[in-house]
Amino acid sequence: MRIEITRIESAFDGLSFGNVGAYEKVVGRASAEVDPTHPLNAGILNIGKAPTNAAGRVEYEVDFYLLRPADLRRGNRRIFYDVVNRGNKLALNNLNDAPRVNNPAHPDDAGNGFLMRQGYSLLWSGWQGDIAEGDDLLRAQLPIATERGAPIVATSRDEFILEHTRSPVTVSLSYPANTLDQAAAMLTVRQREQDPRTVLSPEHWRFKSNTRIEISRPAGFDASAIYEFIYPARNPIVMGLGFAAVRDLVAFMRHESADADGRPNPLKLDGRLEIDYVLAYGASQSGRFLRDFIWQGFNQELHGRKVFDGVIATVAGARKTFINFAFAQPGRFSRQHEDRLFPHDQFPFSYATTTDPVSGKTDGLLARCQASNTCPRIMQTEASTDFWEGRASLLVADGKGVEIPVPDNVRLYLFASVQHGGGSVAVNFPFNQYPPNPAEYGVVHRALVVALDDWVSRGVLPPESRFPRVSEGTLVSPAPQSYGFPAIPGVKYLGLMNELDEMDYSVQPPRPIPGHKYIILVPKVDEDGNEVPGIRIPAIAVPRGTYTGWNLRRQGFAEGELVLLGSYFPFAATKAERLASGDPRPSLEERYPTKDDYLNKIAQAADELRNMRLLLSEDVERIVNAAAASVEVR
Repeated sequence: MRIEITRIESAFDGLSFGNVGAYEKVVGRASAEVDPTHPLNAGILNIGKAPTNAAGRVEYEVDFYLLRPADLRRGNRRIFYDVVNRGNKLALNNLNDAPRVNNPAHPDDAGNGFLMRQGYSLLWSGWQGDIAEGDDLLRAQLPIATERGAPIVATSRDEFILEHTRSPVTVSLSYPANTLDQAAAMLTVRQREQDPRTVLSPEHWRFKSNTRIEISRPAGFDASAIYEFIYPARNPIVMGLGFAAVRDLVAFMRHESADADGRPNPLKLDGRLEIDYVLAYGASQSGRFLRDFIWQGFNQELHGRKVFDGVIATVAGARKTFINFAFAQPGRFSRQHEDRLFPHDQFPFSYATTTDPVSGKTDGLLARCQASNTCPRIMQTEASTDFWEGRASLLVADGKGVEIPVPDNVRLYLFASVQHGGGSVAVNFPFNQYPPNPAEYGVVHRALVVALDDWVSRGVLPPESRFPRVSEGTLVSPAPQSYGFPAIPGVKYLGLMNELDEMDYSVQPPRPIPGHKYIILVPKVDEDGNEVPGIRIPAIAVPRGTYTGWNLRRQGFAEGELVLLGSYFPFAATKAERLASGDPRPSLEERYPTKDDYLNKIAQAADELRNMRLLLSEDVERIVNAAAASVEVR
């Protein structure tokens, strides 16, 4: 490992964070080489076909970004590693309520300062080998595999959902086409995933280069139709090396005093390292990365030690990633309407090792780390959306709906009735039928970071899992009679979710294996339509409406299919309004006769979460103050 630091400067304009003081920003690049014959690298697909240096090693480079206490002696001796999402930093936004920026510089970019007040050294690094330059994204330069120096050519598949009706339109391919002969490729369109494909003739598309095609849209398909392009591609990136890049950089920062050229570790102070534990955090794509990282054995570094002591993977569902594949596309993830057929969401799904009743295979996400005694302590948190779109029921129920155990080193938490990413992600979605779900759940994550740290460093058990279960009657079929959603005027409940089959990936396009379908379940709701199991944040425990994890696409955008949002259906203000509209849900005036009554119930709900170590005291005060200022309470 070689570290090149390009700049060190004061962070947040010198803002001080309590006893920890000010922070510094350290920005640079890390270059490394891996032995393709080492057993812990053997699982990296095409590593043996990557170019090597004179020593027979495979080289790569990654960007890194470190926020450290200016005086490391005042830090908490922990690295908080935030897995970047498509090159973007997430933790400051998700945990500090900070703006979503990739080069935090000003005091406002620290948000409420939570992670800095705790004393963490925050580390980010690139791992994804297909990220474009710009926007302060963290990138990885990974090698291209060849066949004894000749290009590797194989069939690749891209999917495009344009969400507009402009025509013609130019789209970029994931890999260069090996030939510009249209006869060697096929472009199809279908309105919905399950619909038959219509093959488009050459007059409807053309190559603009070996990395771009132009599509002239046919009649009869709306803005959200699925265009699928299958073509001979070349130059596969050794994308699985991104897992090793994270493993090796974190191991260096944790254990090594200096790099291969003698340059000091930026977390070294007075000749010694100041790191005792490493926690990892990943949301959405980054959470799926962590699940896959653990499953593929990368939490064991090359000297046999753990990489991460504790992990929080959030809104990942039961998915893994499309990373350690030939012609990988790490940005893909399966939803009910989009990216359904990409190979990243097949068995295993759960942390426990089980035999899959659908495929007959036996495996679990912890199988490799259990064999090497390198498993971290894990918290996986889910939004309601990730049951509908991410098949999160497969974490606790097998493909036939039979309950499976949760290992002792794992906690699972559902944030009841919230949407993927929280309420702030709904901006600029033009195609949802219903108003998006405004509920935010980052406040609970802060408490879980504290609980995970205590679990890892002091052995204090965290709150028990709060997750729907088949045995408790809270994990049910999405069929209307089981789910129990109320008949809200003007609202359609269709019972759609992201179905899953065992797939045959030996053909393109991939095809479901007949009779090998998984049962997908969802959280039960109460008479208001709000979810019963999980952690109910005060906005859900003391609701002003129905908050769901699902939403439907509107007319012109694959109407009736799911969109990656929740919905919000407010209660009527008065009983008279409710009765006039035929709404079965009690109105606000029936629930909360006075503003004080409402605020007292909010405070009680927040106190209950604090008593369960699911909310910090500082956040109880924030929640009560925000409720008091709410314009929706009279």
